Amino acid sequence: MTFFETPSLRIERLTIRYGAGCPACMGGGILEKNRCAACDTVWSLKGVSLEVYPGEILGIVGESGSGKSTLLQSLYFERPISAGSAYIHEYRGGEADIFTADRQQQREIRNIHMAMVYQNPLMGLRMRFSSLGNIAEKLLAAGNRNTAFITERASELLGIMEVPVARMKESPRNFSGGMQQRVQIAKALANDPSILLLDEITTGLDMSVQARVLDLIRKIKYQNPNVSMLLVSHDLSVIRMLADRTIVMFDGQIVESGMTDQVLEDPQHHFTQQLVQSML
Repeated sequence: MTFFETPSLRIERLTIRYGAGCPACMGGGILEKNRCAACDTVWSLKGVSLEVYPGEILGIVGESGSGKSTLLQSLYFERPISAGSAYIHEYRGGEADIFTADRQQQREIRNIHMAMVYQNPLMGLRMRFSSLGNIAEKLLAAGNRNTAFITERASELLGIMEVPVARMKESPRNFSGGMQQRVQIAKALANDPSILLLDEITTGLDMSVQARVLDLIRKIKYQNPNVSMLLVSHDLSVIRMLADRTIVMFDGQIVESGMTDQVLEDPQHHFTQQLVQSML
């Protein structure tokens, strides 16, 4: 990994809560599984801060309900936040909080600077469109109108993702789950985003298919040295294979962070220790 002084993504005190809060939980009191016992406010995220650097894959692990996917969804403007800020270096020099952007600016961020790959390809693809049409949609949203360029770009990306170019006018509904996932990744890469959000992208796939998808993620990293990835996974072997650094989330907060080998081989927080032990 190449280290840069300037992060491609910086998140500060990101918080999502459902409820008004009270002095007990607002003041940093102990929560019971994300819920304040005093006022029943649920804290999906509580004061999450992190940085991701160009060329880096940041792994995000934790039990179900820990806030992993919520973090990605909030960055992609799919969940409203309660407090906090986030800055993308490629968007206005990293000086503008993306959460204060208007709807048009948020569409620009989603279409150009950031992309999401979902666990379920049905969430990231339009099944009534062809594979070419899905990639074209992303390119058109960023202002590309050249038909020849769109076709060429789609062919290039599908080739990289090992999807037969001869089938690019076919609907992804006719493809296997692994091939659908690869089409979704191709679509996400259409506009060369600087931030790639990967949410449990191998869950539910056969082991051999998982291995191909993971190899393609590594290929993306080496062919696109400036792209940063946030990789959510419950599978520690996936995190160990791909992530440069890893954060561990528990009850909506980061409880441990560090180089991936360090976190997985010498965990310090009791929850991380339990998580690693459960995978042995």
